[in-house]
Amino acid sequence: MKLFPVGHATHPQWQMAAHLALAQLRAQMALPGYASDPTLGLLYITSAYVPHAQHLLDWLAEALPGVLGWAGAVGVGVAASNAEYLDEPALSIMLCDLPPEQWHVFSGVAPLRRQSGFFPQAALVHADAHTPDVAGLIAELAGCTACGHLFGGLAASRGATVQLAASRSGGMAGGALLGGVFSGGLTGVAFGADVPLITRVTQGCLPLGPWRVITRCEGNIVLELDGEPALDVMFDDMQIELCQPRQAMQAMRHMLAGLQSAGAPCPAVSCGMSEELARQHGRFGPGVLVRHLIGIDPSLRGLAVADAVHCGQRMVFCQRSADKARADLRRICSGLRDQLEPASIPAETAAALAAPPPLSQPHPARRIAGAIYISCASRGGPHFGHPGAELQTIRQALGDVPLTGFFSGGEIASSRLLGYAGVLTVFASDSRPPS
Repeated sequence: MKLFPVGHATHPQWQMAAHLALAQLRAQMALPGYASDPTLGLLYITSAYVPHAQHLLDWLAEALPGVLGWAGAVGVGVAASNAEYLDEPALSIMLCDLPPEQWHVFSGVAPLRRQSGFFPQAALVHADAHTPDVAGLIAELAGCTACGHLFGGLAASRGATVQLAASRSGGMAGGALLGGVFSGGLTGVAFGADVPLITRVTQGCLPLGPWRVITRCEGNIVLELDGEPALDVMFDDMQIELCQPRQAMQAMRHMLAGLQSAGAPCPAVSCGMSEELARQHGRFGPGVLVRHLIGIDPSLRGLAVADAVHCGQRMVFCQRSADKARADLRRICSGLRDQLEPASIPAETAAALAAPPPLSQPHPARRIAGAIYISCASRGGPHFGHPGAELQTIRQALGDVPLTGFFSGGEIASSRLLGYAGVLTVFASDSRPPS
């Protein structure tokens, strides 16, 4: 697998933005070690370009006739390498040099199925939040892959939401583009076994107390936790007295609930540390759903959660924390890097590391060919301290790897629909670094 060039541009007119991005792509394609003959394109746009999405897709297909398939979506922002563009006209393109037989673009008119010669191992998924039972469709789609490895997000826009999915007829360069711009349903790209992918999830929430068990509930109302009135338990964990209603309401505006399926191991057990230490580090994996608390019932001493709840589920009260978000993002990036870097490196590579190459050149010891990052629309720069801080944190941990992505209305990991999360997927490369 070769490296992936990334192009990005911001301009009110889509034609100018597309020209600028294409110029960047072609400049990178000429560099050693980068993809010179890509077959798959990923395209993410912000709301301003939704009315022009089909024209943009057609223009790129004509300008890059060797690219056999395209997939993407609209987000309230897009990510491109170490930068983020929120609520402004922008697009981000990544071109992937992957064997055509190792990927398949799917949509409502070309569903993902296991077929002769292609067995999906993982899939990048773009979905529309307005689709009925979208969470159920995501779980169903996970069953179409060998190990349920999904990653992606819900399209998000200040206006209409769209997804892009198109392939060349017959899988031939220059063939007619089949598919296009979609609203509703699920679209994306499935990958075969020879495309090594690793996905990690960060949610960056700070638990405020121990994990509890839901012992009585109705619909989305939690009535009892560990056999005690849920409202009383929440105030105990928050260390707030009932005689301080103003303080209580102010705290509740920032309160979230972490939910985990009945019978699932405590996150502390799954990450190999004590529950107290896990709480301090705020480690929530994809098995934990973070949802808003949307109301209280003083008469029943209950809490309303923005999701259905069930007896036996585990629940913990938590808050979003910028410090924990940064620390947890660094943790998953470092874990990916450590997993992919070789245990030992040659002396010449060590010397090259001591004198980093220009940013336009691949890292001499890199085992990451490229990355896709999908983050919650409520994260981004403001939550991390300043514009671009979230993407800069990834770059500092992974190095200067090509990266694309978007800011979504919900994040997809494994077979779950998450919230307030960041889903980072890297393409591992077994090729030797260029000379």
